[in-house]
Amino acid sequence: MPSRPMQRALELAGRGRGRTHPNPRVGAVVVQDGRIVGEGYHHGPGEPHAEVLALRAAGRAARGATLYVTLEPCRHVGRTPPCTDAIVAAGVRRVVVAVPDPHPVAGGGATVLTQAGVPVEFGDGAQEALALNLPFFSWVIRGRPWVTLKAAMSADGRVATVGGESKYFTSAEARRHVHRVRSRVDAVVVGIGTVLADDPQLTVRDIPGGRDPVRVVLDSTGRLAPTARVLHTGSDAPTLVYTTDRAPVAFERAIFSAGGEVVRVGARGGRIDLVEVLRDLGERGLLDVLVEGGPTVHGSFLARGLADAWMAYLAPMLFGGDAPGPVGPPGFARLASAPRLVRLESRRIGPDVYYAGVMESSWKELAERCSPASSRTSAGSRP
Repeated sequence: MPSRPMQRALELAGRGRGRTHPNPRVGAVVVQDGRIVGEGYHHGPGEPHAEVLALRAAGRAARGATLYVTLEPCRHVGRTPPCTDAIVAAGVRRVVVAVPDPHPVAGGGATVLTQAGVPVEFGDGAQEALALNLPFFSWVIRGRPWVTLKAAMSADGRVATVGGESKYFTSAEARRHVHRVRSRVDAVVVGIGTVLADDPQLTVRDIPGGRDPVRVVLDSTGRLAPTARVLHTGSDAPTLVYTTDRAPVAFERAIFSAGGEVVRVGARGGRIDLVEVLRDLGERGLLDVLVEGGPTVHGSFLARGLADAWMAYLAPMLFGGDAPGPVGPPGFARLASAPRLVRLESRRIGPDVYYAGVMESSWKELAERCSPASSRTSAGSRP
């Protein structure tokens, strides 16, 4: 369990959810004589970092105090000055950090502070801080977004009836929760099959202060119609259509005229190369991706080892028969190779059950790379 000051810092960091893109969510508190005398959290790119806000709030009380922060203070000059300079200038006696910053430029602040005579301790609230910033860590360490697969299914694990009906069998409460999730991620991904079947908008509705994510359609042969609603949402967020050389040039012109952007990537096994898609999304600074595609898309992400988390809404209905499940081919032949979920979460949302978890392999990979002894290699960039 994190210490009480770190718990508060983590709580503050969570307030930046959906706002700090592409920066991490960070919270900080200043403690003097066992009492919090200053606190702050990062509000967004270009805004002061959490440590600076906490030190400003503490004022003179920061001298000789302990600073608790959820991510290692930065040491570089970006849109804002180095946090390490502010910490030293404030006269802080000690810094307690949840997790190191793996970024090769922004990270390394602990070394700077230690050399300036300010000891740094790591590990307080490490797991909680890691969970708070999985998209950021994925982007920095792996050069690609964090990918969550989302499904709505019946209690017997079917995503449609045998007759093909699939729209709105979960409750209104569950659908509102989906929109809250959409408003916090950077992009929503669907396959062309979902667009042809449901003609979704993929926008955020009925969520006060919610923002639309970037809409992404995977369409290897160019079947998306220029009249599809995903291209006509009235939203400021763009629609990206990933395709291959199999799509005609006329398709690209038609989508552009309808307000979308076509991105051609390579193919793998006759389908869009998802690695290239994620690489491009990462280069655009999109850290957190929600895949709302159907069984084919989910199966493809899992087969390539590109899925990091799972979330599902189970409706109290039974479809039976040979109705499709949420994950299509190729599947996994052995239990040992099947992805295992950790950090499980489940609760009732209206009449439905929400069930979510993180892929064990992704959690272990990032936890190892975000340990104090980890190497500082990166593919992303932190503003």
